[in-house]
Amino acid sequence: MSTPRTGALRPTVLVRPRSGGGQATTPLPEAAPPPPRPTPDPATGPGPAPRRPAAGPVRGASAWLPTAPCSPRGCVESARPWTGVPRAVLRLAALLAVVVLGVALIPLAGLLPDRPRQRWIRRWCLAVVHAAGVRTRITGAAPPTGGVLIVADHVSWLDIPLLAAVRPARMVAKTEVRGWPVLGALAARGGTLFIDRDRLRALPGTVDRVAGTLRGGSAVAAFPEGSTWCGRARGRYRRALFQAALDAGVPVQPVRIRYRSADGAASTAPAFVGEDSLLASLWRVVSARGLVAETDLCPPLPAGRHPDRRSLAEAAQAAAGTPGPRPGAHP
Repeated sequence: MSTPRTGALRPTVLVRPRSGGGQATTPLPEAAPPPPRPTPDPATGPGPAPRRPAAGPVRGASAWLPTAPCSPRGCVESARPWTGVPRAVLRLAALLAVVVLGVALIPLAGLLPDRPRQRWIRRWCLAVVHAAGVRTRITGAAPPTGGVLIVADHVSWLDIPLLAAVRPARMVAKTEVRGWPVLGALAARGGTLFIDRDRLRALPGTVDRVAGTLRGGSAVAAFPEGSTWCGRARGRYRRALFQAALDAGVPVQPVRIRYRSADGAASTAPAFVGEDSLLASLWRVVSARGLVAETDLCPPLPAGRHPDRRSLAEAAQAAAGTPGPRPGAHP
């Protein structure tokens, strides 16, 4: 496995274009000298201007959610058993069919009483995972009723249906998800609580909304690392959402999700990290042979046992990450 990027930010210089169009936003290394200007030829004139790299948007760091240093090239394994292309194509088709069927049946599921509806959601989520060719092993149980904050490390898009298979819950997601094709509409219809990562002023309001949802007796599921990691490294849990559990007086349910290959070794094939595209991640999962998702429900942390959000977040991460690498470690 190659060494992953550290994610450290380098100083940048914003280069201003010669005319019109606003400001070019291509970041250049601070130490890099400007390209030499061509020497004018008295016979032909000044000649063409040097070609500049295409300008693109500069993405600022999020105000309070970190970016993981994991990347597909540095962290995701490439030497592993593969299934045949025809089988992978069939799995991908089955996965899309299960998702489309579930979306179509959402209005009917909404008419069911609470317990049958939750049972249907859990079965559908397991069907999504199994259609991708991933076997599941679930141990333990979450509180069947009442408000509870469910938290887990975040490795893959598979984490979402795996958590919902434990207990259907309202997910916490970044606002960008709302604009995704199909998935954004599905998330919004499923009652997702969206967080604007670039507006610190909106954070207290989001915490209040999550606390109100928990007080109402609903489960809320979140990935407090704030970003996907490869599974061999972990980010530290952000504390804000744990304040919602404290305010609502509800327990926290840590969940440990691990992905393994057929021989039992830890697998990073499902990791959805860095600049990885969803299509590439989907294909990698359906192409893997013998992939197993292990979901362990740790004992819930009762309300009132931890006096502040810092100690509550640390206790939840210690439970969800044992055994495993310490937060921030990367081999």
